[in-house]
Amino acid sequence: MPHRPGVDRAAVRPPPRPALRRPRPRSGGGPPRRRARRRRSPAPVPASCPPATGAPDAAALRSALAGLPNADATAALVRVGGTCGSLRGSAGVRDLRSGRPADPDGRFRAGSVTKVFTAATVLQLAAEGRVDLHRPVRHYLPDLIPAGYAGVTVRQLLDHTHGMPGPDLPGSTLQEWYAHRFDVHDPRAMVASATAKAPLAAPGTAQRYGNIGYTVAGLLVERVTGDTYERQVTRRILRPLGLRDSYLPGASPIVRGPHNRGYQAFRTPDGSTELRDVTVWGPTASWAAGDLVSTAADLERFLLALFAGHVVPEPQLKEMFTLPVGVPGATMSAGLQRQPLPDGRVVWLKTGARWGYSTVVAASEDGSRTLVLSVGATDAKGPVTNPVVERVLRAAFLPEPRGAGR
Repeated sequence: MPHRPGVDRAAVRPPPRPALRRPRPRSGGGPPRRRARRRRSPAPVPASCPPATGAPDAAALRSALAGLPNADATAALVRVGGTCGSLRGSAGVRDLRSGRPADPDGRFRAGSVTKVFTAATVLQLAAEGRVDLHRPVRHYLPDLIPAGYAGVTVRQLLDHTHGMPGPDLPGSTLQEWYAHRFDVHDPRAMVASATAKAPLAAPGTAQRYGNIGYTVAGLLVERVTGDTYERQVTRRILRPLGLRDSYLPGASPIVRGPHNRGYQAFRTPDGSTELRDVTVWGPTASWAAGDLVSTAADLERFLLALFAGHVVPEPQLKEMFTLPVGVPGATMSAGLQRQPLPDGRVVWLKTGARWGYSTVVAASEDGSRTLVLSVGATDAKGPVTNPVVERVLRAAFLPEPRGAGR
């Protein structure tokens, strides 16, 4: 397998072959019938499947996952679904020391996918008439939002057009952040740090991605409900949908229950690279913007329920599929991002990253394809898309025509 300098090759066993399977409905009672062996044929494509999407390409996905663990990732969990059929798979290892196969049901840090849950919670409160998306945030948090940000509305928190800069946090390099990984950050202090600075842009005029808007949104949820953010998300989303393996960790730096460990590439003084286990890391710097721990199955269940209107009611659900008007180059809505494909289809997605983990939830606008992906990315939170993530995205949404290049 590709070897990164500074990584002990002997500590990693030869990569297991990616495991892919198509979910099968359970049969009725009685003993299983023995079936004669036959040559495999392509899975039947449901009548509701658009030709542009087609059935999931198992060969393309297997190729995208091949060779793990490698220098780019230690593991990957993938679930492809939609009206065109389903595939589930995993590759890589649970941890580098034992070399055991990756646990397809293991928990992981979902990063900024948390924002979709936070946005859905705020939109539920809007549907209940307890929050007005048009109203300035200062109306709800007058003691926290200063006059210089009096024009920022609740909607602008969710679609990243609020113009607020990020807070001052200790460290500016991976090494420094690692040294401060167990620091506990108070969300109110982070908001105070951010709003003490001048706005980056007037509200509603520019879209800049960041965490601070969702930190404020988490505090808004607490102020309006008189309850903690964690309990509200659990009561409103996790529990009703049966997401039993998902939770918000608060200040705890560990991942509870079965999980695949996360590793990050660090530069060493001699210029080489080493992998460090970064599974245990305090989550409070991201809080309502990125601290969710979940599984691929839970995120798939949430994604399907969200798009079906079972999490956020109409008309508030439209906020998640509507871009801000009059904002040049806007691609982000309340919680999601719009991504047109070269063939004219549209995908709505959210990516997330915590050290050692990269996550994607995505669905085509017509429901023909969904994707949940967790990658043990060694370059998580990097400036470019992880190669494994990119390959799986292409395999799921833009596979090459059968026979191409052969």
